[in-house]
Amino acid sequence: MKLTCIQMDMVLGAPDANFARAEALVRRTAEERPDVIVLPETWNTGFFPEDLAAAADVDGARTKSVFGPLARELGVNIVCGSTAVRRGEAFYNAAHIFDRSGALIAEYDKTHLFSPSGEDAHFRAGDKLCLFELDGRPCGLIICYDLRFPELARTLALKGAEMLFVVSQWPEARVMHLEALSRARAIENQMFVCLCNSAASDTRCGGHSALIAPDGTYLAHAGAGEALLTGEADFSVIDGIRSSINVFRDRRAGLYRLDEHPRGTGNAPAGADIIRPSERGPARYRAGG
Repeated sequence: MKLTCIQMDMVLGAPDANFARAEALVRRTAEERPDVIVLPETWNTGFFPEDLAAAADVDGARTKSVFGPLARELGVNIVCGSTAVRRGEAFYNAAHIFDRSGALIAEYDKTHLFSPSGEDAHFRAGDKLCLFELDGRPCGLIICYDLRFPELARTLALKGAEMLFVVSQWPEARVMHLEALSRARAIENQMFVCLCNSAASDTRCGGHSALIAPDGTYLAHAGAGEALLTGEADFSVIDGIRSSINVFRDRRAGLYRLDEHPRGTGNAPAGADIIRPSERGPARYRAGG
């Protein structure tokens, strides 16, 4: 499977310009005939404008009307990153995935909202996983801050995902975290990770998109600026990796079930430390991740 990440810059709060830029980059990328094209998080608005009501895509209608037909025209799968979407009075950080026929095969609302920047005060969290198939291969998708929650990626792996798409607006100040966590998700779950990060100059996002093999090897790795990053995933390696170090067979799931040990305010085993939430972090955390 040949994949291309569009590590694009975007203008904060300017959906018309961003839609035009994203479509142009998808068309340019399709000339190299990848199987999958991937866009970053909230590319339609940036992360995130003050006036969401004016900038958000109502019901995701614009995203669907542009990128469904575009996927069909170009004969390519499009993992359409995420867009700021308005449904009724609520806003969601929502991903859309289109197959080669242009069909919308999956949608996902970001489940872990980045509270240090106040994302949780503006967006509503989703409550469903994102699993789908591209060209017969089982895939999952998470968005930015979701990457810091290993339970989410592990659950997708246990449900069969062999490729994890991570779309993000991760800031340059914490690129080391982005790289370490992405490689960890690949290694611990023995699956491919396709990371498409933004290069948004308005919010100082850090790029460094990557295609990572199940053993943690970089198959392709971008720098900080706007780029088109292409790599190939050979799914035949997964069986060998999972049989040589069979972490799924050796799991002891019964030890990990916190709901079997009710205690206090957190469902932790007896004697375990309870980590309590602190106040919201400093306002400087504008970007996600």
